[in-house]
Amino acid sequence: MLNVLRQIVQEVNNATDLDAALDILVARVKAAMKTQVCSVYVLDSENRRFTLRASEGLNRKSVGKVSLSAREGLVGLVAARAEPINLDDASSHPSYYFLPGTGEEHFKSFLGVPIIHQKRILGVLVVQQSLLRKFDEAEEAFMVTMSAQLSGVLAHAEATGMMLELSGNQNQTKKIKQDVVIPGSPAAPGIAIGFVTVLSPPADLYGVPDREIKDVDAEVRHFQGAINGARAQVKQLAEKLADLRPEEQALFDVYVRMLDDNALGEEVITRIKQKNQWAQSALRDVILQYVAHFDRMDDVYLRERATDIKDLGTRVLAHLQDSVSAPNEYDFPDNCVLVSEELTPSMLAEVPEHKLVGLVSAKGSSNSHVAILARAMGVPTVMGVVDLPVKKMDGIELVVDGYRGRLYTHPSAQLRQQFKDIVDEEQLLVEGLEAIKDLPAKTPDGHQIKLCVNTGLITDALRSVNRGGEGVGLYRTEVPFMMKERFPSENEQITIYRKQLLTFAPQPVTMRTLDIGGDKSLPYFPIEEENPFLGWRGIRVTLDHPEIFLLQVRAMLKASVGLDNLKIMLPMITSVAEVEEAQYLIHQAFHEVCDDGSDIQMPQVGVMIEVPAAVYQASAIARMVDFISVGSNDLTQYLLAVDRNNPRVAELYDSFHPAVLAAMQHVVTAAQAENCPVSVCGEMAGNPASAILLMAMGYDMLSMNATNLPRVKSVIRNVDMVFAKSVLAEVMTLDSPMMVSSTVQLALNRQGQGHILGPTRGKR
Repeated sequence: MLNVLRQIVQEVNNATDLDAALDILVARVKAAMKTQVCSVYVLDSENRRFTLRASEGLNRKSVGKVSLSAREGLVGLVAARAEPINLDDASSHPSYYFLPGTGEEHFKSFLGVPIIHQKRILGVLVVQQSLLRKFDEAEEAFMVTMSAQLSGVLAHAEATGMMLELSGNQNQTKKIKQDVVIPGSPAAPGIAIGFVTVLSPPADLYGVPDREIKDVDAEVRHFQGAINGARAQVKQLAEKLADLRPEEQALFDVYVRMLDDNALGEEVITRIKQKNQWAQSALRDVILQYVAHFDRMDDVYLRERATDIKDLGTRVLAHLQDSVSAPNEYDFPDNCVLVSEELTPSMLAEVPEHKLVGLVSAKGSSNSHVAILARAMGVPTVMGVVDLPVKKMDGIELVVDGYRGRLYTHPSAQLRQQFKDIVDEEQLLVEGLEAIKDLPAKTPDGHQIKLCVNTGLITDALRSVNRGGEGVGLYRTEVPFMMKERFPSENEQITIYRKQLLTFAPQPVTMRTLDIGGDKSLPYFPIEEENPFLGWRGIRVTLDHPEIFLLQVRAMLKASVGLDNLKIMLPMITSVAEVEEAQYLIHQAFHEVCDDGSDIQMPQVGVMIEVPAAVYQASAIARMVDFISVGSNDLTQYLLAVDRNNPRVAELYDSFHPAVLAAMQHVVTAAQAENCPVSVCGEMAGNPASAILLMAMGYDMLSMNATNLPRVKSVIRNVDMVFAKSVLAEVMTLDSPMMVSSTVQLALNRQGQGHILGPTRGKR
């Protein structure tokens, strides 16, 4: 049954559109279950009705015509309960509702399972049989598994506006569904409204997007050239491996014959001509159809031929892509939203900067290299959009909400205007905040807190200076490491660090030592682990490789000559022993640099509190270091056991959680008892709502993205410390993150500061 399930899932996922996917699904499930009927009812969320969208066994003329209200019949009951219903005699159940014209009166037994995606009911999958019998546990489990797979297909279809709204006519008519919301993770703030251009990684069949063409003949010639190139490549491989036995050499002959114009090539050309497809997606469809066919075969040898087919397809695709003469092969629209399964920095370079308005990636996180670049460029970005149907998105209009991490497909005129109004309001607010750029972050009753910025690139630094930052609270030194194809040399690092230190001198620049592992990897130093966030990362890596640590610290020290505004910070500390070992190496590097003749001062050394172990050792750590900085992003992640880069559990990641607030208060209390300066350098610092809580707790400094700094400064300058402490006292008694967030927002509204939250309202 597992093998059957795998085959069905692969076929459904390879279907060209939703209708084809549903037709495949009901046919295959009916055959696998040996039932007489299999049907799919899809929920129209606007009309709150379940429509029969596909069926094997019921009257085909009723497909697309009959429907039930959201709570009507057994289908509605399955949806209302959000669990399977298994009956031996459906007609005797109180909720049974007869659908005339379907022919279902001939079938007694009924098994319906809900199709649920991220807590939303999308539809119901049903099997029926004329016999009076209950389906067994294995059959029910199979159906539940199938519905889970189908949920992704339906979610993708909805996301691209491909859900069908059925007309009263016999033929189905497609009507684009507007304002479909697709959740993701906010990576770079801002709103973008534009048209999608999909880019895919090189030679990735599954990542090729759909795209229509105008010149069919030219596309056919383009494909024939790629076929010839692939054929020549296979022949060259055969010549290089001439020592193989004849039966093994025969495989290459098979490859060449498959690439013949009368075989695979002819099928692709037919698709190009019939569907006006560009060669890449036509090739993709033909190859994946072959793969699905071989995967369904019982013979293991024949099933493995699917790998050969994919290899051939990948070779031809590589030739198609290599023939693209320049990055601007496509005419990028003026308001281009770049979308990819996984964005890379090189993809950003393909779009002319004046045309790029937004970025979207199905994979990746808010801390990825691309996200960092996006923030530096000021391009609104959403990452980690799990259910993004990338292949179907080319050319559609899209709204990118980089504040909340949401996408809106095919925006209506009303929604488009709403977001344009937000953009205009934001512009006015930013212009208004310019007036306080050079003023201190001081409350009306005289309490002052230092506001610094987080940087990773020199462009970050230049933008930050213009936002009124009082130094750098976190410089991510891993960023220049990520931009290299090898470890940067000591001189290269000196040059990079010197620019950062000079940009902010005489204000301090806090440089975090190399923090890789988790979701941050170097291509030339891969770290592959089953659970990377609990693995070899941060200080653990550099203490295991003192040669890397010492070289980096020496570069930092040499870069600070004559400036003396360097501070060094250690990431991912979990024990006092790690602090002692790192301090020993820092002092060793300091003496080596001094012995080389450099006139420098010993910089302050601090520690990041990011894990629960460090929270409970805060007092001991504070006695050993010059300062402490809380990394609220990782601390929230580890306290709540939630991967902050996983959109599937994004709702559980909440820095307003009472446990997080309690830990933040514990750290600052412990640090103050040891007279150790303490700051925050995570996302909490840049959220005006949480910033006033941190100020009330007693934090000395907040470090944030430069974009958020004016907002935080504005709130601090307009609320009293007495007010902030009263809000903190109230929220510390609450047990719900939502209640904490709402309480702070209402309090700021009463103070006339609600507008500062702006589009970030509701984002935690």
